[in-house]
Amino acid sequence: MKRRIAGLLTVCFCLLLLLSACSKRTAVKDDSSFIYCLNGDRTGLIKVNYEVKSNDPLQAAEAMLKELAKPSEDIDYTAPIPKGVKVNTCKLEGELLYLDFNGRYTDIPPLEEKLVRAAVVQSLIRIEGISVLWISVDGEDLRDSEGQILGYQNEDDFVQNTGSSLNSYQTGTLTLYFANETGDKLTEQHMDVKYSSNMSKEKLIVEKLMKGPKKNAGYPTINPAVSLLGVTIKDGICYVNLDDEFLTGGVDVKPEITIYSIVNSLVEGTTASKVQITVNGEKNISYKDAVDLTQPLQRDMGWVENAEEE
Repeated sequence: MKRRIAGLLTVCFCLLLLLSACSKRTAVKDDSSFIYCLNGDRTGLIKVNYEVKSNDPLQAAEAMLKELAKPSEDIDYTAPIPKGVKVNTCKLEGELLYLDFNGRYTDIPPLEEKLVRAAVVQSLIRIEGISVLWISVDGEDLRDSEGQILGYQNEDDFVQNTGSSLNSYQTGTLTLYFANETGDKLTEQHMDVKYSSNMSKEKLIVEKLMKGPKKNAGYPTINPAVSLLGVTIKDGICYVNLDDEFLTGGVDVKPEITIYSIVNSLVEGTTASKVQITVNGEKNISYKDAVDLTQPLQRDMGWVENAEEE
């Protein structure tokens, strides 16, 4: 009888340990290492304890991706990457991780896909040495519902998934720089805006520059045919990726006016202190043989009318 009781106590103790271990995965402390998974009904994100074991960022990313696809035994959360969705390739260039999924990725329902992508991106950029992702499917760049390439992605692209700001709006005033009448100087314009909380400030600024100034308040600095492939801020640098239409010009202004329209507006309106402009992800270029884009650029108020150089 004593042996039977002892055996039952041992089993109960083991079960308690197992339950405790399971519960600890979602009991994430402020200083804990974690990944993002989806909740039980796949309508939101949930933090799950996870330890990064490799100091090599690419190896750490590959291991984390396996964990993000591993079926959960806990009813409180589910694996973000659905069954059948596989990683074709995972490459790291600098701190930019290129992630290519197989075609099954496109089978994910649109609303769920945003959560899956949010979990994957926000988990991977927690790895030291990875600051931004570029996702593709069978070699084709991932696009949004309007057919636009999503491009660079980090935590700033997923405000709606981690807070209470879903479908909410913000208002504010942007300081933007457009061209003067002769195209050789910048003019400062203040623009009142109302925008979705889902949109990052840096993306809003670039899109407003691409649309051009208000009537009788300056002249465009960017060819309206240009497509914004991605924009993100990391470690004080704003990375702006445009398509090759950007190199054709399309506006009658000095090359420096186009470049510092972007740089000055972004430094003025965001936390960035420098701006790195790339074309199709390539930075080893010169804009119209006049402005070197190989390195991040600082704000230059010398191009602004009636402004003192800082």
